[in-house]
Amino acid sequence: MKSNILLENYCKTLKLPTVSREYGRLARQCAQENRGYAAFLQNLLELEVQSRQTKAVIRRIKEAGFPAEKDVSGFDFTALPKLNKKRILDLSGCEFIRKRECAVLIGPPGVGKTHLAIALGREACRRGLRVKFHTATGLATEYAEAREEKTVLKLERAIERRDLIILDELGYVPLGQNAAENLFGFFSKCYERISVILTTNLPFSHWPQIFGDERLTGALLDRLTHRVHVVEMKGESYRLGGRKAKEKGGNQQAEEE
Repeated sequence: MKSNILLENYCKTLKLPTVSREYGRLARQCAQENRGYAAFLQNLLELEVQSRQTKAVIRRIKEAGFPAEKDVSGFDFTALPKLNKKRILDLSGCEFIRKRECAVLIGPPGVGKTHLAIALGREACRRGLRVKFHTATGLATEYAEAREEKTVLKLERAIERRDLIILDELGYVPLGQNAAENLFGFFSKCYERISVILTTNLPFSHWPQIFGDERLTGALLDRLTHRVHVVEMKGESYRLGGRKAKEKGGNQQAEEE
């Protein structure tokens, strides 16, 4: 009894909660299977490491601020037959993040750009990388508030601590001059240091209408597209397709009645 108390105190001091919780069960199992002390210790420490890794992934996903739980396995590639599935799976390996490269997902609303961006971000979290999710307008607003409160350096230090920034929905709302300049500053900060996944409904040729300044847009694109993976997603909106299918089913049921 005393040895158990001492062992649990040692585990608490060393911050080994899984060892404290599992050592008894694993000791009995190893005894039944006639496994030695080394095997018992290895298995026990493996459980501790696995528990810490799982908690770290959960923590990174929470800190990323994803608006939904999306994974590549849940993406319907059959709805976008022209989309290169292998390319998406290659990106999910996250090697482009380690190389400080960027990815741009271009397509009309509803084709799953945000789904894939979140899925790639969550996979990065599982691989030990630090991620943060923003909408384009949300990040522009954060910059504006930081400038007003004179905390831009604090915001940019937070950005620098990330391996990947996801910037969602660029182009859905036109940006004012200040917002455009703030996002230009963001891309300059990330250039060759932090990977960015960007989703947009507009091709690059239309970006001047987002930023309202061709010179600024050109400089931004020069940085963004230096080392970039462009993924075009062409197809019908999932939401529109689902609504049509529902309406078709309702009409068919009415005819049968």
